[in-house]
Amino acid sequence: MRRITALLHTKDDERRIGRCLETLYPCDDIVVVDHGSSDQTMRVAREYGARIVAGKNGAAANEYAQGAATEWILCLDPRESLTEGLAASLYDWKSRSHAGGDAAFAVRLREETRDGWLQDATTHTRLVPSHWNDWEGLFPVKRPSAVALEGELLRFVFP
Repeated sequence: MRRITALLHTKDDERRIGRCLETLYPCDDIVVVDHGSSDQTMRVAREYGARIVAGKNGAAANEYAQGAATEWILCLDPRESLTEGLAASLYDWKSRSHAGGDAAFAVRLREETRDGWLQDATTHTRLVPSHWNDWEGLFPVKRPSAVALEGELLRFVFP
């Protein structure tokens, strides 16, 4: 069975991170990279069993991914949460046999706005092998060939 590490970069997200971590039950490991939080973000992350890693100035995103305890990395923002559909899709994906380790997987994103929820028309590459080297900031570069998983990520803008 495939194993997944959830990877989140955070700073002062105590009001958001719990909602995110609570939905990561399909993940086998959770790594929270803290970039100098001065609130209770790390306390909340520890309550959910996350491993805390101190963010390093100038470190590339792939440095954190390569240190993961699993072969697959699910990249999230602390404002995001998995829907039940995406969690089920991840469980299904984990149980299937696979060939090759260079595939990338994408998800749809629905974002909260003052006027309601907006569905992003594109998919976002978020599940990649731990040896992935194609990053844009803290997330994997969008790859058109990434296979879309069922379900969505919800991005909450308001606390």
